[in-house]
Amino acid sequence: MKTTKNTRRNFIQKTLMASGGLILAPNFISCSDDDDLQVAYDEALLTVQNFNYGVASFDPSSSGVIIWTRFNTVNVEIIWEVATESSFSSILRTGKITTEGSRDNTLSIELTELDADQKLYYRFISTTDNSISVVGETITLPTDATQAKLAVCSCSNYQAGLFNVYDAMANSDADIIVHLGDYFYEYGAGGYGSTAENAFLNRLHEPAGEIISLEDYRTRYKQYRSDAALQLAHQKKPFICVWDDHEIANDTYKEGAENHDEATEGSFEVRKQNALQAYSEFLPFSRISADDNSIIYRSVNIGNLVNLILMDTRLIGRDKQLNITDYVTATGFDTAAFQTALTDPSRSILGVTQRDWVLSELNSSAAKWQVLGQQVLMGQMYIPIELLTSFGLPEFGTILTELVTIKLRLLNNDPTLTNEEIARVTTAIPYNLDAWDGYPIDREIIYAGLNGKKIVTFAGDTHNAWQNTLKAQNGTEVGIELATSSISSPGFETYLGANSSPELIAGFQEALIALIDGLNYFDASKRGYMMTTFTTSDVTSEWIFVDTLLSESYTTETGYTLTYS
Repeated sequence: MKTTKNTRRNFIQKTLMASGGLILAPNFISCSDDDDLQVAYDEALLTVQNFNYGVASFDPSSSGVIIWTRFNTVNVEIIWEVATESSFSSILRTGKITTEGSRDNTLSIELTELDADQKLYYRFISTTDNSISVVGETITLPTDATQAKLAVCSCSNYQAGLFNVYDAMANSDADIIVHLGDYFYEYGAGGYGSTAENAFLNRLHEPAGEIISLEDYRTRYKQYRSDAALQLAHQKKPFICVWDDHEIANDTYKEGAENHDEATEGSFEVRKQNALQAYSEFLPFSRISADDNSIIYRSVNIGNLVNLILMDTRLIGRDKQLNITDYVTATGFDTAAFQTALTDPSRSILGVTQRDWVLSELNSSAAKWQVLGQQVLMGQMYIPIELLTSFGLPEFGTILTELVTIKLRLLNNDPTLTNEEIARVTTAIPYNLDAWDGYPIDREIIYAGLNGKKIVTFAGDTHNAWQNTLKAQNGTEVGIELATSSISSPGFETYLGANSSPELIAGFQEALIALIDGLNYFDASKRGYMMTTFTTSDVTSEWIFVDTLLSESYTTETGYTLTYS
């Protein structure tokens, strides 16, 4: 008979109601001075069952971490235990909590007042039916670190293929997995990501339709969390997560989304509420505001080595994206009107409140590395208009070759270039107005507020791997961008045509590097993650790719490595 000690822990629920009317599932707080509680059970009778979605941990700090699970039955008392040994021979912290249908039986315990730099083990137990969860592993952060290894990922699409990338991260030596959003996709079964090639995997989305209601979103989370590779990643590594658009709907902004039609799908605000409530139930995070639980932006200090600033470039302050087709007229592209809209100082991707917070975090931190963990590409990605308008045309390859040839001649100061040729490569516009290129004023304000500090920016969203040198409009270098490929969502290769060959893809990659100033590396077709290692002297990023999403037997390769100091 085992008796656990230490808690009823006077759980303190964080406030349910946000000032904007949003209701998110609270974390339950466990402090070191909570009431003691004796909990008796016979460990020999326990069976791993009924915790069907595994365990997970989130947002480690030097004094705490969030632990999570979901039980399959409502109104059942669950014991949780935390130890410093996997045998649980000595319990560091324990408590009891009852499952509630109002949060879909999910449990998230925010442990506080822990010692720094610990490896911790945790599990959940139901004595009602002698159920026990698998054992989770997590950490608290050091107060003074000399190294931090972050596995950075985004864009996991269940029906696009197996989650081998999650398995690779679970078995890596990363300290933390940083998920930059698009944890799932809202589309219905057979939609985006589903192909004839991967149909045999039987991974069509559930529910079958596009998700809109709270139960829809919960069901989709449960489908994704049923995946063994994703469960293993959560079991073995703490996650730090931010949302992007597909956790709600494609190309979300603060008042709507490209993939939301109020006439047929109802209120966007109701849909957003449903999405964020389910998100908070399955991906809990530490809240910086007791008044507005919808604020996900926050910072994580990793041993005074890395100041990881998690940003919300999607919901809280983003104005509606510009649409490039709105500036195409019968006589050509209206460059003047486009530039006027693009540089409108009232348009923002962050909102003034968050932008001021980011600048304050950057300037007040003494950490060696200032890292922006956010969703979309920050680097300037201007592409010749001629190339953008030729995508999908039979002459695309010819035009691409011609433009690259002209650009290389321009870089080599070829005196025979004509003004017409120069205009073909210098008449360029941003290819993705959903990224920071669509909000250049906010970007310049961030750059101007660095006060000489250099930044490292993480990005996801595009499903492709990129590495950019970040420069302000005046040419000053302000840092680097490290952008991860996707876990499973298809990349640029899908836009190069069904018969795109490895040679065509390689040529396209080389062409973009030549055409886009500041772009140093680009992979258009592989799925993977970044392993980014910070030390007191430099940061090394490795772009790691898996060779298949169609078989559980896979290999990994490092496609590119960058060291920056």
